[in-house]
Amino acid sequence: MTGRDPLATLPRRRALARLALAWERLWPALWPPLGVLGLFVTLSLLGLPLLLPNWARPILAGAFALALAYAAWRGFRGWALPAEEEADRRLERASGLPHRPLAALADKPAGGDALSLAVWEAHRKRASASIRALRVGIPRPGLAARDPIALRCGLGLALLASLFIAGPEAPERLRRAVVPGFAVSAAPPALRVEAWVTPPAYTGAAPLFLDPAGGPVTVPQGSRLQVALSGGSGGAPELQLGTDSTPFRALDGRSWGAEAQLDHGARLVIRREGFEVAGWTLTVQADQPPTASFAEAPARAARGLALRLSWRTDDDWGVASLNTEIRLKPRPQAAPHVIEIGLPGGQPRSARGIAGPDLSAHPWAGLDVDVVLVARDGAGQEGRSEVATLTLPERSFTHPVAQALIALRKSLSLDPSKRVEARQELDRIAAAPEAFEHDTTTYLAIRSARHRLVRDRRPDAVGEAQEIMWETALALEEGRAERTARALEQARAALREALEQATREQQENREQNPEQRAETERRIQELRDAIRRHLEALAERLQRENAEAMPFDPQNRMMDRRELDRRMERMREANRENRPQDAQRELAELEEQLRALEEGRTPRNEAEQRQRQQRERGQQQMGVVQDMVRRQTEMMDSGHRRAESDTQRREAERRAQQLQNRAPWSRPNPQQEQQAQQQRAEADEAARAEANREARTQRALRRALGEVMQQFGDLTGEVPAPLGRADQAMRDAQEALTEGRDARTPQQTAIRELQEGSRQMAQQMQRQFGQGQEGEEEGEGEGEMMGEGQGEGQGQDQAQDQGPGRDPLGRRTREAPGAQDNGSDTRVPDEAELLRTRRIQEELRKRGAERGRPQEELDYIDRLLKRF
Repeated sequence: MTGRDPLATLPRRRALARLALAWERLWPALWPPLGVLGLFVTLSLLGLPLLLPNWARPILAGAFALALAYAAWRGFRGWALPAEEEADRRLERASGLPHRPLAALADKPAGGDALSLAVWEAHRKRASASIRALRVGIPRPGLAARDPIALRCGLGLALLASLFIAGPEAPERLRRAVVPGFAVSAAPPALRVEAWVTPPAYTGAAPLFLDPAGGPVTVPQGSRLQVALSGGSGGAPELQLGTDSTPFRALDGRSWGAEAQLDHGARLVIRREGFEVAGWTLTVQADQPPTASFAEAPARAARGLALRLSWRTDDDWGVASLNTEIRLKPRPQAAPHVIEIGLPGGQPRSARGIAGPDLSAHPWAGLDVDVVLVARDGAGQEGRSEVATLTLPERSFTHPVAQALIALRKSLSLDPSKRVEARQELDRIAAAPEAFEHDTTTYLAIRSARHRLVRDRRPDAVGEAQEIMWETALALEEGRAERTARALEQARAALREALEQATREQQENREQNPEQRAETERRIQELRDAIRRHLEALAERLQRENAEAMPFDPQNRMMDRRELDRRMERMREANRENRPQDAQRELAELEEQLRALEEGRTPRNEAEQRQRQQRERGQQQMGVVQDMVRRQTEMMDSGHRRAESDTQRREAERRAQQLQNRAPWSRPNPQQEQQAQQQRAEADEAARAEANREARTQRALRRALGEVMQQFGDLTGEVPAPLGRADQAMRDAQEALTEGRDARTPQQTAIRELQEGSRQMAQQMQRQFGQGQEGEEEGEGEGEMMGEGQGEGQGQDQAQDQGPGRDPLGRRTREAPGAQDNGSDTRVPDEAELLRTRRIQEELRKRGAERGRPQEELDYIDRLLKRF
């Protein structure tokens, strides 16, 4: 027989079998009490026992304890450890051994003869051989048969979920579920008070959070108070505002909230069970009504027929609207005429301005009226100015029929009930058609006004008849030129409105509606037709006034049809490419040309005056540069003084240190040394403050230099290079002052370049705006300045290449005298493009002066400005 004796491992196998049998009996007995315990732990972790009253929690815990004891009694009733015979039977069943070989090993033979003993020994050997592969097998408690729907799995998942929900509060929840509430009193959560005041929306003020510690608080009238209180112990709190009390509403088991309207000042207190939790002293700031007044007495404008209304208005939280009410003084019961005045910036707290409404076409024109400013704030309060009396400006008429119609119109304004007298006057005018040149349109208009006064009894009929009288008087007084001028103004206004609408849509990042683009295109064409008709009417009026013909001046681009076509085409192109700002600039320049045409101005008549103004502007700019040299010199002197002071202070400190090293007993005590350090720190702080102040001054000088460079470039078309180098030196000096370094070297460079730039500015001004006026005289004067080596003719040619009407390269612009559009492919920038370039330069210089921008952006702006 080889291998280990199987009987040697039999005791260990029997022990394992007995453990397996014990587990199979123990687990079914343990599961009922464990299930009761797991259910109790799950409910406790979820906090359900905490929702019960204090006296009910011990009852619930006792019930679960009884259930646990009963389940344990039922499970362990009749339970006993498995015997050795039961372990043998399990081994035999698990190993699949028939005929109980382990029992045979334990049995003894009945007979004692040799044959019986031999047979029994052979039987034992066979039994021993059969138990070589004994197996204990996996314990099988058999819970699946007792729990077919797997409640044990559901309980385990619930227990895990409740642990996750309880988190760090799990031990405390278990303790409070087991320990009675009257035995151990848990500390209530901390009291938390949150209170804030929301001002009315029209104030635009941010919400104000109140300090829980209390104190005085000032809030606008009409504000809304909201209070939230959570935690603590006790019943529902109470909000007391002066003598008024407001109960809190429960938000949950431990939180309460309350709201109140603050219309008057009082003591605000939160009370709970008679004790004050928090309190504030509220001061309510009453909303004052707005004020409106005339800065100066209303009167007629210096030019035209408009009124001049200089107004100002103030309010503590902002003015919502400002209107002008005009009442007819002889008939105060009539409805007022209201004019809305636009306020800057939405709802300003303080604003002033000048309004210029044109009421010359109003039926009250020429009559005495009372004018009042009415301001309203966001709370609906109203403030009125003092009453100002004046006579509305009216248009003067020379045509006798027009004068009669206007007088009749004014009489109806004073007394609308005089319809019979008005009808009789209209009949008298219509009976003499020779007075209005037998014009059929005028006759029909007079009869239409008469019919409205006689047949139409509505109150509005009088106003409609007055409107007909006004239009008829204008037609008689003006003629075709005036009518075309009005049509031109209407076309300009319509196009301006369409372009403003397109600009607003572009600012709101919305695509322009194709219908809106088509409408703008149509209005551009209407403006072109209106301009053409107006020019034809002006020519006819000159011919009627015995003029031979409207003179054509090649310099007068305003009468050039080709220029008009080009400008209109640029407006169409800007509209198609969704560039309303460019179209608006083209329209503004076109309006300026038309205005100059109406005033009889031409470039030739204005050339001399413009040149004189440009010369004066250049001299002012040169004076500014000289003042910069003086200011820069003062700053450099200040830097010298500061450097000398620093040098002297360091030398004194060095000598004191050397003295202390030679005589250690002469060292100052700690208090003196601390005072010396404090004095040095104060001196350093004062030096830094002075350097920062000079850095700001340096930045202001640099910005002023940028403006001078831009203005001089706009004036002459060229900026002297030394001014650009001075700008760079000023920038280096500003950076050195900001960083606390020595800025004298760049400041000295800036002074030198400014002086050189001023000299070149004087030379350039002499070349472009010298004393000579004619071409030959300018050539002689400038030939002397050109120096030796240049002949008189060469200097004269160069002088002709500069000045008004030419760009910096000497090419003719379209403003040049005698300039013709001869089909050249060389395109010189027009006025709109020059204006746009100047605006871009202004914006770049303004942004370059804002040193708080990122350094990459500032470097990029500097590179762009160097190109200009």
